[in-house]
Amino acid sequence: MVRNGESFQPVPDSSSITSPKQLKATDLRLICLDAGADDVGFVDIGRSALDPERKDILTAYPRTRTIICLVIRLNAENIRSQARHIASDEIHHATDTVATVGRTILRRLNALGVRGSIEPADFPMDMGRFPGKMWNVSHKIMAVESGLGHMGLNRLVIHPQFGNFIRMTSLLVDAELDVYGSPLDHSLCDRCGLCISVCPVGAIHRKAPFDFIACITHSYRDNFSGFMDILDSLLRSPNMDSFRQRFTDRETASMWQSLMYKMNYKCGYCMAVCPAGQAGHFCLSSNNFLPEVPVPLKDKNIQVTNNKEIVESVVKPLQQRAETVYVIPGSDAERNARHKVPHKTIKSVSNNIRPSSVANFIASMPLAFQRHQSEGLSATYHFSFSGSEQVEATIFIKDNSISIERGHAGVPDVQIHADAKTWLRVLHKESSMLKEIILRRIRVKGPMKLFKAFGRCFV
Repeated sequence: MVRNGESFQPVPDSSSITSPKQLKATDLRLICLDAGADDVGFVDIGRSALDPERKDILTAYPRTRTIICLVIRLNAENIRSQARHIASDEIHHATDTVATVGRTILRRLNALGVRGSIEPADFPMDMGRFPGKMWNVSHKIMAVESGLGHMGLNRLVIHPQFGNFIRMTSLLVDAELDVYGSPLDHSLCDRCGLCISVCPVGAIHRKAPFDFIACITHSYRDNFSGFMDILDSLLRSPNMDSFRQRFTDRETASMWQSLMYKMNYKCGYCMAVCPAGQAGHFCLSSNNFLPEVPVPLKDKNIQVTNNKEIVESVVKPLQQRAETVYVIPGSDAERNARHKVPHKTIKSVSNNIRPSSVANFIASMPLAFQRHQSEGLSATYHFSFSGSEQVEATIFIKDNSISIERGHAGVPDVQIHADAKTWLRVLHKESSMLKEIILRRIRVKGPMKLFKAFGRCFV
């Protein structure tokens, strides 16, 4: 039969399908490439690296035996454009393309008796889990585990040929393969630092964790946090003149566009300037279950060949581009932006991310941690929550870093006992910390200066 120009065999009723015990990886790869994927990798559900991810994957599709990671190549010149709506459109176009490719593959696998599901490359996600992890499959982890690339300084997957100019999605199928991919044994990021130099909020570091809050506050301004900020301002403003003092017409128009069409990213510069994989220096395939294809990555000159050209044609124009940079007041991002890009408009905003539970609050601490604000602080904090959530945790802050352990460990410098709902009310700014301490719903034992210092370490 032929439909829309594509030949296919009618898919049997799903209730009568029995999945084959095993597929050949080489055959499955050809199916994926023929459907339009630019590259593909395979991960088995049982490997230990997927232990933190497995529950969510099986929630999405309980029959999962294999994860197929699909890659679609982006047009790099669109991503490099100073007209950022062009870069955003390229990302959205590739998102739609990889979804179409994934569904084409699933139809062809259905005809072979294989069933499966596709995880979106982007939204929609499970907003019922907000502000926690809203996705079931971490595409970056699947790409790295299947040998499709390596995570760079910019926290983007770098593909051996396409660099970080890729869009990914994952298919969950109920068949096993004869051979799976495995992570590359070498880095594809030569740590050239171009992504560090171009990031307006200083989210990327060589020797420190990625500053998630700094990145999401600026680059994703037209996403949820910005929407909540504009909604809050609109509801609180007595009139439109008051509202316009907080939001310009340009900002309102930008939010309208993102809501009506698809989100425009305010940044993405770290992707735009990455030189890895360019100029055909790398081989086509990164799948290390095909050993006949070499991946020559040991030569340090491979990834820096075009750096001078990139600096002049991409890095400097983006650094000098007139724009508004969004930061949380008192954050490391604000400090970095005012020092790094003083010629840009720096605007303080709220991130409007409210923990929905004490457990969520504790889990989010490393993301909200401000290492420069913790300068000189070395302390151990014991938290004990009661009421609706009974949770104990130990927070260590030392050497501009944070670590967390469940339960109480070590000798505390400060002990905090709090009713869980009361603590969340304070975080949501529905009550004040001082009021709740006076009412003894929050009790602090230890130097108050260390307790106040703890609060300054987070946004």
